[in-house]
Amino acid sequence: MMNEHLLIQIVLLLAIAVMTVSISRRLHFPPILGYIIVGVIVGPNGFGFIDKAENIELLAEFGIVFLLFAIGLEFSIGQMIAMRRQVFGMGAVQVFVTVTVIYLIAYLVGLDTNTSIVIASAFALSSTAIVIKQLTEQSEIRSRHGRSALGILIFQDIMVIPLLILIPALAISSDGNGISWVLGTALLKGIFVVVLIHMIGKYLLKPLFHEVASAKSQELFTLTVLTVALGAAAFTEEMGLSMTLGAFLAGTMLSETEYRHQIEADIRPFQDILLGLFFVTIGMSISIEILTQYFLVIMLITLAIILIK
Repeated sequence: MMNEHLLIQIVLLLAIAVMTVSISRRLHFPPILGYIIVGVIVGPNGFGFIDKAENIELLAEFGIVFLLFAIGLEFSIGQMIAMRRQVFGMGAVQVFVTVTVIYLIAYLVGLDTNTSIVIASAFALSSTAIVIKQLTEQSEIRSRHGRSALGILIFQDIMVIPLLILIPALAISSDGNGISWVLGTALLKGIFVVVLIHMIGKYLLKPLFHEVASAKSQELFTLTVLTVALGAAAFTEEMGLSMTLGAFLAGTMLSETEYRHQIEADIRPFQDILLGLFFVTIGMSISIEILTQYFLVIMLITLAIILIK
């Protein structure tokens, strides 16, 4: 009966999260680890309190959207240009060198070309949510290595766009010209989205927030922030791109306004709670049985990925 009642599931999830994260804090463990442990406990591979994660997966995705929106608030277009060495220099080197090395390894062990490309692409990317969350917790996001890591992560997020187009194209076509056409279309879409959101931010968002602020309504201000963040994410998703890209671009546009700090304060509660749910869903997908059965193999692969990257 418990699995049939969403409210009971949510209350149970929150209660276990409170206890686990509190213990993690006292033991000086990262909160991320606490959330993942919660997912393992309540998930289908643990005690099975929640058999399916569909009920919270959508909310968890909003956590990533708000995280990238908040990151965008921290980095204006001017700062992005100033970070071009980290983004397009270090980021490009990290992604393309990693893809090349992993592809050669996969190809040499006998995997076909398409499979090798998919595996290499996946291994070249990192979890923006986990890295940024950890750097923020350690107050290192504005340090030299923090900014370098952020630059690389931004380039990886940009590369997600052509990869999301390339991987399905590999499955349906072996024609190089066909793939080139799909990638070219994705590039044009990306340029169009960036230019359009930039124009909207420059000519519409600033007057809009001036008007909203003049109403002196906290509820209206918060509602406007949520609408802008989710609206930009929905727009880029409808264009066949990443939700997080739209949220990040919207954040960079609003970083140019004098309301940046107020917007960041309003979005923080939503971001932290929903991001916690994201890490819980990661924990739900972890199988203790598989982890113990192939523990040595998993550890060796993990270590190899870390060393190569």
